[in-house]
Amino acid sequence: MADRLDPSDPVDKLIANRMETFRKEGSGYLAIQNSRPQTIGYGLADSPLLQLAWIAEKFYEWTDLPIDRDQLLTTVSLYWFTGSGATAAHTLYEQAHSTDWGAPAAVPQGFAVFGADETVRKLVPAPDGAHWSEFNRGCHFPAMEAPAQLAGDLQAFFAPLQ
Repeated sequence: MADRLDPSDPVDKLIANRMETFRKEGSGYLAIQNSRPQTIGYGLADSPLLQLAWIAEKFYEWTDLPIDRDQLLTTVSLYWFTGSGATAAHTLYEQAHSTDWGAPAAVPQGFAVFGADETVRKLVPAPDGAHWSEFNRGCHFPAMEAPAQLAGDLQAFFAPLQ
């Protein structure tokens, strides 16, 4: 993505700075899951404390709302009782190591960007005619952070398809 940026453009410079900050300070989970998903998977399947810590850290870093303890414990419980922590860890690994993504999707596509700013549209190559929405509130967990806006956007996307 960085190769598409113009260092003299102020928005591109902001994007590059955010990417560098993420690379230095926020991508540890990505490095683990992209290279050793089974290692973290064993820990997530073996330790409810690790499962709690892993998800609590993501809630803390990737939301813009106070963390609701019941919501956090419900989410952790879903991963723990279904044993899906290791499977979730493998998702990023599989994406990072896939070489054949096939033809572009031939179905309608929709993008909802939560916590939007001017940098997102430039980085996400949405096809012509795709549904695109931006919301000021919410971040990585829109169903938890902005459920009404997410539901409304899903309705707006699917309504013309019926």
